[in-house]
Amino acid sequence: MSSLPALNKFLKIYHQAYIDKLGESPRYYPQGENSLCIEGEFIEDEHGEGMDNTVYWHPKERADSVNFDNVETALEIALHPDINGLFCTHFSAPLLFDSQWGAGELLQVWNETDFDYLQQNIIGHLMMKKKLKQAPTWFIGVLGDGDRMLTVDNEDGSVWIEIPGQVPSEKLTDSLEIFISGLTPRVAPPELHIEESMPELDHPGIWHRIKLMWQNLKGK
Repeated sequence: MSSLPALNKFLKIYHQAYIDKLGESPRYYPQGENSLCIEGEFIEDEHGEGMDNTVYWHPKERADSVNFDNVETALEIALHPDINGLFCTHFSAPLLFDSQWGAGELLQVWNETDFDYLQQNIIGHLMMKKKLKQAPTWFIGVLGDGDRMLTVDNEDGSVWIEIPGQVPSEKLTDSLEIFISGLTPRVAPPELHIEESMPELDHPGIWHRIKLMWQNLKGK
């Protein structure tokens, strides 16, 4: 199994950043989705100041071995090996970050069902790229509050900013390893996303952003 040393390091410093600044693990709205990451539920304090339905979480290394071979087989495409290093080694909530390119979220896998959704959506993204006669990319997160996806060029592994439906517009780094090495954990309270049901894409957190991008693209 390929790995990304920069991701392993970032996961450790991410959790420690919350301990150092807030005295607690990161919190997340799982919206009913269980995960090996969950340490426990957040309990309101004596003043009633708390967040309902959030959990404390900690990155958890996977004990099993998974990959994207089924995606490669379905689409008859060889995926850049970094996709396995990013999505197949840990369970984690989306990771908030600051960087020289702005604030954003790095997509991660919360549980096994989440991994299935991720594969389905990457297949959809790659099929759309083929339909548009554009070179294949796969998404790793979002940047800012708009519709800027972070994607990886499947040919050489470089990281780009991409607007749904368009070719990548700005190259950020030559590799995912270099990109993650340039990120700083952003310590912030969890955000609850209220969204309309889309069962084929349902997932808490960052998927709300991905959904809106796909809806905008499908409407063109």
